[in-house]
Amino acid sequence: MSVLDRFRLDGRVAVVTGASSGLGVAFATALAEAGADVVLGARRTQKLEAVRTAVEKLGRRAIAVPTDIARPEDCRALVDAAVRTFGRLDVLVNNAGISSEIPAAQETPKQFREVVDINLNGSYWMAQAAGAVMLPGSAIVNISSILALVTGGLPQAAYSASKAGLLGLTRDLAQQWTPTKGIRVNALAPGLFTSEMTDGYAEGYLEAMMPRVLAGRVGQPEELAAALVFLVSDASSYITGTTLTVDGGTHIA
Repeated sequence: MSVLDRFRLDGRVAVVTGASSGLGVAFATALAEAGADVVLGARRTQKLEAVRTAVEKLGRRAIAVPTDIARPEDCRALVDAAVRTFGRLDVLVNNAGISSEIPAAQETPKQFREVVDINLNGSYWMAQAAGAVMLPGSAIVNISSILALVTGGLPQAAYSASKAGLLGLTRDLAQQWTPTKGIRVNALAPGLFTSEMTDGYAEGYLEAMMPRVLAGRVGQPEELAAALVFLVSDASSYITGTTLTVDGGTHIA
């Protein structure tokens, strides 16, 4: 197998949660470009259909499944749909998540739990469902955040805690499943990327953050998607239990 062939995903099936917009769309299309068929899960079903069409235009097969990952039964249904339609599941991208910017003294238990229930618990339920059917050689990538490692100057306790929890989840699932199931589990920790989340930041926030970004700019979704393809492909076959920061150097600035 050549070096470039190791990045190919021909014949593999990938599930992407949070696939209806933003980085989820970039992940789904990148996986399709690398040769995978894609199972798209999200709560916003209308937008999912547009992503399914985009994947099919790339010559790959795709299905869209309404999914709320905070519900374990929805996670199992998404995995079941993948196996029923394509006969297998090789890749899980735990991308679905929500954010909040609420001062810690004001955040209610309901608000905090909602973030953790989707970002952390939902990723666990998805991994649990996928791990039950994945064969050796499969890969799971949890989409964490640079805010699991550094602060961003915003009141994001729930979001930061949930994304830090994903790093611990990644390590533990890797030590459980790589030796016994042959499933690699890794995490991506993105920095500032153009997305719905950055669109919602207050005016001037991104500019104020640039001194902390060694690359001097916001990242593009395709740059993060390329890192994802690396982590789920045979190009990273000797990597498990690790977190890859893709942040333009923010974590060391």
